[in-house]
Amino acid sequence: MDPEIAALAGTAGTTIVTLAATDAWQRTRDGLAALWHRVRPDRAAAVTAELDTTREELTAAPDADTEAELAAEWQGRIRRLLLAHPEVADELRTLLAELRDEAAAPPAGPVINQRATASGNARVYQAGGDMRIGEP
Repeated sequence: MDPEIAALAGTAGTTIVTLAATDAWQRTRDGLAALWHRVRPDRAAAVTAELDTTREELTAAPDADTEAELAAEWQGRIRRLLLAHPEVADELRTLLAELRDEAAAPPAGPVINQRATASGNARVYQAGGDMRIGEP
């Protein structure tokens, strides 16, 4: 196997997993889906679903073992894609460079993530800033 393809696949696998929990995720997902759609349109929907599953797994259980396993899985997928379609290597390199630049840029504003669960008659109040609640 071409060592350059192996290195590019390894970089891509690590980048996908690294960016899965960042603001750059949507761009990562869309860029990879577009790449697959261009050369393997029959697999594009499945790859998009696998990317979504990767993000879900990482956000549900963020640990080094999960990250390593998922990075290896994506490395293999991308290596196989590059072996079958070496013409997309430059496009993938460009995408990875753009993603690294985007991930390195400071966020445009504050990032607020909120999650709440309520059951029965419980109430949940969430705000990204000041909140006043007047109850009767």
